[in-house]
Amino acid sequence: MLKSTAYYPTQHGSKYLQQLCKHFAHKVTVTNDDKHGAVALEAGPAELSADENGLTITVTAEDAKGIIGARFVFDIHLVTFAHREDFIGLSWAMLP
Repeated sequence: MLKSTAYYPTQHGSKYLQQLCKHFAHKVTVTNDDKHGAVALEAGPAELSADENGLTITVTAEDAKGIIGARFVFDIHLVTFAHREDFIGLSWAMLP
């Protein structure tokens, strides 16, 4: 399994976590509260956590195609949800 993570510094991490989880819950299984979320994406599980300084997203997938797709899903939705902050994309890092 491959794993990748990104951190978005924002004062609205909890708000975006809840928006993302609510949106994805229309299509996949999601569990969340205001600080943590789990999203069962087709490519693999995604974990979200928010604190007063930002939002952390970690995606897991079987292969590079799945990781790229999962990253894209979060980037494209945050472009919409965080548009007031001029969001332009996350900086993703691979995890061992």
